[in-house]
Amino acid sequence: MPSIAQTLSLGAAALSLLATGASAQSWKTIPPIEIYGQHFFYSNNGSQYYMKGVAYQQDYSGGGSTGGAKTKRADTKVTYVDPLADINSCKRDVPYMKQIFTNVIRVYAIDPTQNHDECMELLASNDIYVVADMAAPDQSINSNDPTWNAGLYQRYTGVIDALAKYNNVIGFFAGNEVVESNNQTESAAFVKAAVRDTKGYIKARGYRSSLGVGYATADVPVRSQLAAYFACEPDSTGNATSIDFWGYNVYSWCGHSSMQKSSYDERVKFFKDYPVPVFFAEYGCIEGIDGGPTHRPFEEVAALYGDNMTEVFSGGIAYEWFMAERNYGLVKVDGNNVSPYPDFTSLQQQLKTVSPTITARSAYTPSNKAPACPTNDASWAPKASPLPPAVNPKFCDCEMSNFGCTIKSDDATKYGDIFGFICGADKNLCDGIAHNASTGTYGALGGCSPKVQLAWVANAYYEKNGKSASACDFKGLAATQAPSADDSCSSLIAAAGTAGTGAVPSPTDAQGGSAATSSKNASPGGVGPDYFNVGKILFGTYVIGAVVSALGIFIL
Repeated sequence: MPSIAQTLSLGAAALSLLATGASAQSWKTIPPIEIYGQHFFYSNNGSQYYMKGVAYQQDYSGGGSTGGAKTKRADTKVTYVDPLADINSCKRDVPYMKQIFTNVIRVYAIDPTQNHDECMELLASNDIYVVADMAAPDQSINSNDPTWNAGLYQRYTGVIDALAKYNNVIGFFAGNEVVESNNQTESAAFVKAAVRDTKGYIKARGYRSSLGVGYATADVPVRSQLAAYFACEPDSTGNATSIDFWGYNVYSWCGHSSMQKSSYDERVKFFKDYPVPVFFAEYGCIEGIDGGPTHRPFEEVAALYGDNMTEVFSGGIAYEWFMAERNYGLVKVDGNNVSPYPDFTSLQQQLKTVSPTITARSAYTPSNKAPACPTNDASWAPKASPLPPAVNPKFCDCEMSNFGCTIKSDDATKYGDIFGFICGADKNLCDGIAHNASTGTYGALGGCSPKVQLAWVANAYYEKNGKSASACDFKGLAATQAPSADDSCSSLIAAAGTAGTGAVPSPTDAQGGSAATSSKNASPGGVGPDYFNVGKILFGTYVIGAVVSALGIFIL
């Protein structure tokens, strides 16, 4: 624990620093960071930008070499503290951040419905930028049961809407360690679809073109395929589907190590020809540290900002600010009091001495090209093209209004039997909801809620059976209705086609800020936990593995 004298001394210096920096610039005037080739640059003078950051999220699961600050789906309602919505906390912490030369923070979950002006202003006035994950603890792409759907689309675009106006936002992560093992590679296709749709949304909304969308990962067995997949450009759309930066969660330098022992040298070689910026999205191993986790020497800082790495890596983000259960915190926070741990001072001293080589944008010509996409094999499942279709929440609502047979029940646990019966009877009726990344087979409704998807197949069955009322009951879960889709729906419904396999365009209107929490029962466009659990819910109570395997379809 730090001493009282140390805490008071640091606090006084911090308050003085905050007072002198508060009038420097605002989030409206701070120069945006631009991506050019393999590096970041200040937009106002073209000088190179290196990240000297800290992960900043309180009361949040994650951190460390075994997983990082994941935003994996939870099966229950999860609450979290939005670090950019509490000005008192920002005022308390920013002065200390500046003592460790912070110029960027990574936040893992914000509430798009909150106002972030005050914290973003304070950060900007202290030359601090932000990289934000778009997911939330219960709103993210699930590694083992992936989908890219309307609820996630609204969450991700809500984060973009909330933060896009701030010049000190560098960009967003579409996923964090979603692929961790060889049997999870299909999920990469849905993350890449999220990259495509959020990049497209930024462009369609006319937001700042320098806003980037990236992916963060730890070292995984399929790193080479994963890196190539997210940077490759498999069709004529150029970089519309490729990431703008690669975040690397690296915890291999523990205590007193070296470039070779930590494999930093190998990582430099691996990313030497990568076409976009690469940085440490998390670093700071606590294993085997003399004195315990709070005594990290942070000797990796000299290597990260030294000439052996800066041609390839653009700095990094230390994990993490707040002390929590896993012992990665740099400070202890108690109300309005901040008490730095010894490794806070270590990080401060290490960063104080680094002076990375600065390249001017005008003197730099990018030469790295997009890699070839990985091929399907035993270790890599998803096809490079096509990706899962574009998600359009309005399309899902339009289809629901257009059905002659619809689903009344919101209880997704009752859906499995109906899906199994209809798809088992005629697999063609379920083409519109298929999503199989390994074959590249997707239906237009694969991104709609389970209720909309079930209504689709129930309506198809109803129409196939002559619109008989007895073909739209399913033990009271379904009922006939008069189609009521308005004129604005006609082009979207026509794009999907009668088989539901057509291409529906992405929306171009603002999606608004989604709420941080939501109802349990998923409805069209909803973002409740059941929305994300649907794959396991549907088949957990109705074991039709043999039928599904024979048909070769995936229903969410």
